[in-house]
Amino acid sequence: MALTTRRRALTTLGAALAGAVALPVSQAWAGSSHRGLHPLWNAHAHNDYEHPHPLFDALGHRFNSVEADIFLVGDQLLIGHDSSELDPTRTLESLYLDPLAAIVKANHGSVYRGWRRPLQLLVDIKTEGSSTYLELDRHLRRYPRLFTRYAHGRIHPAPITAVISGDRAARIPMEAQSERRAFYDGRLTDLGSSAPASFISLISDNWTTNFTWSGAGTFPDAERQKLRGITAVAHAHGQLVRFWATPDAAGPARDALWAELLAAGVDYLNTDDLAGLETFLDARPTE
Repeated sequence: MALTTRRRALTTLGAALAGAVALPVSQAWAGSSHRGLHPLWNAHAHNDYEHPHPLFDALGHRFNSVEADIFLVGDQLLIGHDSSELDPTRTLESLYLDPLAAIVKANHGSVYRGWRRPLQLLVDIKTEGSSTYLELDRHLRRYPRLFTRYAHGRIHPAPITAVISGDRAARIPMEAQSERRAFYDGRLTDLGSSAPASFISLISDNWTTNFTWSGAGTFPDAERQKLRGITAVAHAHGQLVRFWATPDAAGPARDALWAELLAAGVDYLNTDDLAGLETFLDARPTE
């Protein structure tokens, strides 16, 4: 099946979701996996829930990391970018957890059939971090085999790795746990700290507050060395690297910046333009 036809089929499936995802729809997506096309390990869907078909659009473009913002309302975790746009039918379960569980079941233990590398689910907490995380932890425990787990000093891999970002107060209850189903999204201030990768699995930060280059002209050598130094330290500690607020308008400046990020070893390219990043990565000889 041609890639464009496959995308059209995935879009049709996504349209059938209408808020809550039915199990047969998730299984149908799993059955239409891109045979012969590898997942895009470096692709991160920023604010994934804002796409017409959350999760399914990102998976249709073969992304291996998706981002969901959550608000704690009662005991529900609602998805949205702002509290004014929350909808009680758009929950973390309905948009992400339930469909992912169904896809993994249909694909015999993985999100992308035949590929065992975990999908990253970046959960950005928008309400008070400590209480929201504790509720999130209860939700994740309802899916005992779905999420990579840390238990008493050991990591037990699973199809999905949840990483907690957003309100920094989530760190307190997370660090106190001897067993958890999520990891922490650190900042550049955590780089090289005593916090291990078994806690801080990802280092993320704002590109514009750390670098002046936006892709036009020559990348200043001092900034290139700074970037490569960041990834070297992170990788030496077993951590992955992502920057948000990178330029996302299609064109040569964005392509130049993405190329420099990959050359420096940055693990996730952050975008709202799913098709644009897919095209960029597919055009490269290697990821």
